[in-house]
Amino acid sequence: MKNKFSTKWKGSRQPRKKRKYQANAPLHIKGNFLIAHLSKELRKKYGKRKTRVRKGDKVRIMKGEFKKKDGKITNVFMKIGKITVEGIQRKKRDGSKVDVKIYPSNTQIIEIDLNDKNREKILKGKENTKSEMKKETRQVDAKMSSTSVAEFKETQKK
Repeated sequence: MKNKFSTKWKGSRQPRKKRKYQANAPLHIKGNFLIAHLSKELRKKYGKRKTRVRKGDKVRIMKGEFKKKDGKITNVFMKIGKITVEGIQRKKRDGSKVDVKIYPSNTQIIEIDLNDKNREKILKGKENTKSEMKKETRQVDAKMSSTSVAEFKETQKK
């Protein structure tokens, strides 16, 4: 692993190489490190086990000092691969409070922020897009059987 970042790197047992890969990864790959498990209800609803966290999601902390506490994600730090959760703070020596940065893998998503319509499509996944494609092909087949080829081509041009 002589390059700063190699796309061909498969893995290593050496922790220093794993840390180097994670630290030097471009942002589109670092986003893959920001994944948290879904709650049982969300798993049933979306048919997925885990997904990427976003600002506004409600999470439950599963490990560490703040275990079993809930809150909304206030910040997502892609470069360091951590998040901050509303209400999770630590007191400094001078008395001021500071947000605690947590790895998303130590949290569980209990409520998803669906303000972005694309996110719902991502969560529904390939299965729904396949079923939509099947419906479209059935509709096209039905049109083709009821109309001539020339009429069908004219409707497709519109």
